[in-house]
Amino acid sequence: MGRHSLPDQYGAGGSGPRSGTRRRVVLVAASLVLVVAAGTAVVRDGLFSLDGACRDGTVPLRLAASPDIVPALRAAARKARAEDVASDGRCVAVAVTARESAGATDALGAGRGIGAQVWVPDSELWIRRITADSNATDVTTAGTVASTPIGVGIVPDAAEALGWPDKTYDWAELAGATLGDDTVRLGAADPARSATGLLALTRLGAAAGKAEGGGTEAAAMMKALSERISDSDSRLLDTLPRDASDGERDDPRRNRALVLTEQVAYTRNSGDDGGLDLFYPRDGSPRLDYPYAMVGELSTDQSRAALRFVNYLRKPEQRALLEKHGFRTDAERAPERVVERAGGRKPQPYAAPQAAPAPDAAVAEALGTWTITVQSARITTVVDASSSMSEPVEDTGRSRMDVTKESLQRALATFTEDDEIGLWEFSTRLDGDRDYRVLVPTGRLGDPSDGTVRRARLKAAFDGLRPVANGATGLYDTALAAYREANSSYVKGKFNALVILTDGVNQDRGSISRAGLISELERLADPERPVPLIVIAVGPDADLREARAIAAATGGSGQSVSDPAQIQAVMLKAIVAAGSRGGG
Repeated sequence: MGRHSLPDQYGAGGSGPRSGTRRRVVLVAASLVLVVAAGTAVVRDGLFSLDGACRDGTVPLRLAASPDIVPALRAAARKARAEDVASDGRCVAVAVTARESAGATDALGAGRGIGAQVWVPDSELWIRRITADSNATDVTTAGTVASTPIGVGIVPDAAEALGWPDKTYDWAELAGATLGDDTVRLGAADPARSATGLLALTRLGAAAGKAEGGGTEAAAMMKALSERISDSDSRLLDTLPRDASDGERDDPRRNRALVLTEQVAYTRNSGDDGGLDLFYPRDGSPRLDYPYAMVGELSTDQSRAALRFVNYLRKPEQRALLEKHGFRTDAERAPERVVERAGGRKPQPYAAPQAAPAPDAAVAEALGTWTITVQSARITTVVDASSSMSEPVEDTGRSRMDVTKESLQRALATFTEDDEIGLWEFSTRLDGDRDYRVLVPTGRLGDPSDGTVRRARLKAAFDGLRPVANGATGLYDTALAAYREANSSYVKGKFNALVILTDGVNQDRGSISRAGLISELERLADPERPVPLIVIAVGPDADLREARAIAAATGGSGQSVSDPAQIQAVMLKAIVAAGSRGGG
């Protein structure tokens, strides 16, 4: 299953204007948002002219959109054409095509186009991923056009058994009730390819993380969910029973509960299949928000037509049309007709205020944990034990090593018993002439190791890490030895990686040179047996450029943290990035 990264920088808009024309487009987009927010109309050179027949032909505009909102946008485009909606006296002719948001993001992130001047993905998450990449195609957003909350749709007899609609659940309780019952079977779309799946997973991970067992509980939940994943949102509904027969109901391949949006449930219940009740978790439903984005370098006519059409979509008649297709158009109002047809009913908290967007780190952590959970991981962690790790971390009263150990313990809790984890430490001459020492060989966390379970042995080894008095940083020889070991012990079917944490630069003058190390790593790296090296530069004395150069030789990445407490989040982010490039 493919794994794809999401960025840790949130923010709409393009990655930077590339011409005077582009700057004008950005300014017009910003002006439009302010105009709409104020509920007014501006007439300037006919740009936002609301009436009048077309005088000078048409402006063709291609719009690619998430498949769920395509029927509504096509209906709006037909109405706009029938009403001669014009920009600068030319009719706006919008052709709407369906494009899965993940696929469009892959193309735009690689600097390619999507065959459209306007893009409406299902979530701002995709825009954030693209705008964080300086090599991506430019995208500029002009607000959003609709929204829909995410919940859990369940076939009626299973919903009744869970107490619907009178009993309410938070995300953790709902996951426990559906994943722990073989007769219910909760399914979801792959969070690496679905914003619905990822936003729900982030909520589930946060809720499970608060329970006793913390990260271990979250990882176990994700592992159970991963066994019932569909490749895309469009295929998810196909996993429901096709009829109410006992054979269909008892078929273990069929899900009877799905993580989905209110709009998807509305559409399902509007057809002949019908039959879903909707649980709205009481700790908040994340929402898809359907941003409206202009793609690449548009001509002046195209950019004005694009803005004219989004302005048209915000008129009361088109908002009503969007609601007719099951979407919400007001963050403060839950349309009763939409909720009822989607399977909602009081006291389900369908009218609760919109859940706050998940923080960057929470989304990255959820996807990182998912990446290593779906496939299982084989990761060797190599920790700098040089004397500089005894330096204090500002405003904490603790050393770099103390904070690093705590962060690693939290990361360890996110792995399941099937994951393989190992631990090395390094300084200079720790073991005879060698700069490194193997504390716990890499192996399955649930297996015995020296008379105890490997997980317990690793926890003890993490706790026992100490800076070596007068110890220097033997980075190069250690990196080569650890990579040789990780490469030779590669396990097919798992996500294999080597993680090195260092707070300094190589200080072993008798070691291999940097150029020699990079050359050897390039020789060892095998695309058929990928083992990305992830080098995390900790603190102000580490060299991020060197970390990146060394890691790049293996298809990995160099990362930087100013505070060792950030190690867990950065490590998971790097794992996601390596996974999206085919690591494992």
